[in-house]
Amino acid sequence: MAPDPLGGQAGRIDPPADREHERRSEFRAFLFLAVVLAPLLSIMIVGGYGFAIWLYQIFAGPPGPPSFLS
Repeated sequence: MAPDPLGGQAGRIDPPADREHERRSEFRAFLFLAVVLAPLLSIMIVGGYGFAIWLYQIFAGPPGPPSFLS
C-alpha cells in the first residue's frame, strides 16, 4: 500500500473554518445570482421576445385589421 502523502490527514479539515468558508462561498454565489445573473437574464429574455415580435412584424406587417377591409 502506498504511503499517504498528507501524513494521515487526508479528508480532515477544520469543521468550523470549513463551514465558514462554505457559508461565505454560498453567500457570494447568491449575490451573483440575485444581483447580476437574474436581472441580465430577464433583460435578455424580454429583449429577445421584443426582437422576435419586431422581426415578425417586418415581414408580416403590423397588427390590426387587414388592409382590404378599410
